[in-house]
Amino acid sequence: MRLTDFWQRMETRFGVTYARSVAADYRLPTLGSTVDEALAAGVETKTIWRAVCAEFEMPAQLR
Repeated sequence: MRLTDFWQRMETRFGVTYARSVAADYRLPTLGSTVDEALAAGVETKTIWRAVCAEFEMPAQLR
């Protein structure tokens, strides 16, 4: 998954402003980090997206 696709999905699910807040502030239990920390550490966006989907209710078209 490209980074642009990842952010598009985040913004579709959470809205533009809240997506950035979730990425910066919410620690995902399956990763042990926030989205921003995981991206900075080089974790694949597909892995991060799966962690987001596991933590938050997602519409089927975004999974």
